[in-house]
Amino acid sequence: MKPDLSIVKIGGAFLEEPRLATDFYKAFAALPGPKVLVHGGGQRATQVSKRLGITPRMVDGRRITDADSLEVAVMVYAGWANKTLVAALQALGCPALGVSGADAGLIRARKRPVKEIDYGFVGDIETVSTQALQGLLQAELVPVFCALTHDGRGQLLNTNADTIASAVAVALADLYRTQLYYCFEKPGVLTDVNDPGSRVPVLDPGRYEAMKASGQIAAGMLPKLHNCFEALRQGVGRVYIGQPEMLRGGRENHTEITL
Repeated sequence: MKPDLSIVKIGGAFLEEPRLATDFYKAFAALPGPKVLVHGGGQRATQVSKRLGITPRMVDGRRITDADSLEVAVMVYAGWANKTLVAALQALGCPALGVSGADAGLIRARKRPVKEIDYGFVGDIETVSTQALQGLLQAELVPVFCALTHDGRGQLLNTNADTIASAVAVALADLYRTQLYYCFEKPGVLTDVNDPGSRVPVLDPGRYEAMKASGQIAAGMLPKLHNCFEALRQGVGRVYIGQPEMLRGGRENHTEITL
């Protein structure tokens, strides 16, 4: 029987709110068995960009990354955000190891080709080094990925953290029974973004398309849910989206994504 593995993605907004961050650190550290954490940092990257006179640009929830914006992303994602998380988890006895896709060649990507939109230095994932990642897990380390990959020729690339979490879960699905969690501040997918009581307990592709057509799902939720469904189609066992309490087995604070 394959061992269980938890892959958890946390939004950068949690790092900005001490109470939310503390609750998440405790819930993640308490997860049994091998686990991987993937984090964002877009909110802080936006703040730092504005301080530096760089205007952030987004299209359908995805960041346009020119050369200046890439520098900010590396500073924030691989620096402040990653090491803040690693230090907090270490304080709870969790053997966290901060990594990017470039470290040990863990995730290689290609620069997104220019079509209708030029996303700049944004990477689309090509490969995940399952062998290197499994080696870290077998050493009982907890990889903590920031949202950066590389192209194998020395170029760092900004890569959507939701996509990284999905790709890592898919890459390890042959070796582990994988569960993928997307943690954010809402109690799951909502029919009314301003009403926590409008949670959708289970979301399948049909309802997703209907909610997207009606405008109930838009902006940053679009790439997130796309990655949820792709993970399931490629062998990931279970996918959940909601608040960190779901890591403790809570039932009223998440949406389960199904096919």
